[in-house]
This record gives sequence, structure tokens and C-alpha cells, in this order.
Amino acid sequence: MSAEKAAKAPKAAKAPKAKKDSHTAAELAPHYGVILSPVITEKATNGSQYSQVTFRVRRNATKPAIRAAIEHLFKVEVKAVNTHNRMGKTKFVRGRKGERSDVKFAIVTLKEGNTIDVTTGL
Repeated sequence: MSAEKAAKAPKAAKAPKAKKDSHTAAELAPHYGVILSPVITEKATNGSQYSQVTFRVRRNATKPAIRAAIEHLFKVEVKAVNTHNRMGKTKFVRGRKGERSDVKFAIVTLKEGNTIDVTTGL
């Protein structure tokens, strides 16, 4: 009987798994998806005397997309955008091998008279 049931009921095809980033935040909300977080370190803070602010951005973000996002979200004028890709390191923790994630940073230089207070958020 079980053989008859198996023959009658066709196996349901498994739906292909959607990629984790199939609908990235960058596609859904272009400006909010580009900027991940501000970088608050000593080196990034020293850039503020040159009207520079550092942000973590998506790995696939381009300079024009970063510029548009910063200008739209913070209502400032951007003079220049420099990017830096930091490749993840292999580290050993308690004898096990692990790897840090790759990260892309954007160093945004603002035009005279514009400021961003990264401590307040959006």
C-alpha cells in the first residue's frame, strides 16, 4: 500500500534556497542600505579636524552611491569620498582557526561649513 501511495503522490520539488542577499537592503532602500555604521576610533576622530567622517559601508557600494547616501541622509554637501577595503585576517582562538570579515570603509570629506554629528544617529 505504501508503494501505491508513493507512486500516486509525486514528490514535491524543493524550492531553491534564496540567496541571503537576493533582496539586499541596498535594493530596497538605496540610501539606508549603503551606510552600515559610523566608525568611532581615535584615527577616525582625528579626521574631524579636516572635515572628514568615516563610515562602514557595504562591500559593493560605489563612491557615487556613498556620496548620494551621505548627502541625502545627513543633508550635507560632500567634497570627496575615499574608500578602503580591509581584507579579513585569519585568527586563532583557543586553538581553532577563524576568520574576520572583510570590511569596506568610506572616508567622506565634507565641504566647508558642513558637519555630521555621528553620536546622535539618524
